[in-house]
Amino acid sequence: MMKFEFYNPTRLIFGAGSLAQLGKVVSPYGKKALLVIGGGSVKKSGAFERAVSSLKAAGVSVVEFSGVEPNPRLSTVVRASELAKKEECDMVIGMGGGSVMDASKVIAASVLYEGHPKDMLVRAGKAPRLPERALPIITVPTLAATGSEMNNGAVITIDDEGEKLKTFVQAEALYPRVAVVDPELTVTGPKNHTAYGICDIITHVTEGYFNGIDGTPLQDRFAEGVILTVLEWGPKAVSDGSDLEARTQVQWASIVALNGWVQVGTNGAYPVHMIEHTLSALYDIPHGAGLAVVNPAWMRFAARFRPERFAQFAQRIFGLTATGKDTLSLAMEGIDKFEEFLRSIGCPTRLSELGIGEITEEMLFRYAEETLKVLQDEEGRLPGRPPLRKEDIVEILRMAM
Repeated sequence: MMKFEFYNPTRLIFGAGSLAQLGKVVSPYGKKALLVIGGGSVKKSGAFERAVSSLKAAGVSVVEFSGVEPNPRLSTVVRASELAKKEECDMVIGMGGGSVMDASKVIAASVLYEGHPKDMLVRAGKAPRLPERALPIITVPTLAATGSEMNNGAVITIDDEGEKLKTFVQAEALYPRVAVVDPELTVTGPKNHTAYGICDIITHVTEGYFNGIDGTPLQDRFAEGVILTVLEWGPKAVSDGSDLEARTQVQWASIVALNGWVQVGTNGAYPVHMIEHTLSALYDIPHGAGLAVVNPAWMRFAARFRPERFAQFAQRIFGLTATGKDTLSLAMEGIDKFEEFLRSIGCPTRLSELGIGEITEEMLFRYAEETLKVLQDEEGRLPGRPPLRKEDIVEILRMAM
């Protein structure tokens, strides 16, 4: 039975043209911002210059930190936090995709954190020392994907001492004070990353939908609504990036998918994300592309344990009927339809399409072991429905070959 507490303090300013309000919105939080960006696409599009102009007009000076990579590195976070300290910045603005926003959250916390920020990250067998304070965080997304602009989580890749482990932190201090969400900033996003973002959005809600507790019918409908919205508008955003209406609908779905509203009360786990994090940490593949490979394979594995749930997905999302089919066959048909959708928008659905090269059985076991270094239950399994042993993770990856 459901029992929960819901909290999300982030102020959301949403809609085309919202970037013009950035300076006015953030000026109450300070007068000097560390403006964090990625590889420079926001400069090419002109969004960076518009953001800086808005900030300066409101009396906020800017210290730029660029070069946050996909699957952001802890070493990058440390360098940025040192710059923020040196320049005495009093807020952090993350302008970019999920990697930039996640890095910005941890940068803001690291400035005020006593000790190494590595200690705030989740690792199996070691309780994280969560940050209790952070500089004010403002998020400005340029891609509909992670929903990081309105939640308190961040995914970071530990890259010190010869280690590459992609893990996460979740803490109240990491909630952005404000998210300024302007769908116009997404129209220059390339087709492939638009498609990968769509997969990320869907996977955020399928994780709770399939791994949560029973007895959450309203949350089921929330999740299904997000998926159906993305199925309708996502292909339009991929085929015509300048379609602002499509971009707007997908952006809103991205926020709702992971601001806590859909998942509230479900207590769901994120096994698909955990498995994919290993792949993107080791090979720097785009997160959404990895999810497009892992999620259908995980679904086929998990459907054997809970076929009625996946049959519901097949019926409500793809309109399939149960006539003449057993429950598991209907469930598998729905998963096939989902995989067909991913392929139709240009997502990879097999490990062989990720540019990794030849994958051996030994490598599959290594991937499973790396995944369990981040998170495991008291019996050494990856949390989910069902919980996954190392051998189960290997089987899922084999199914994704």
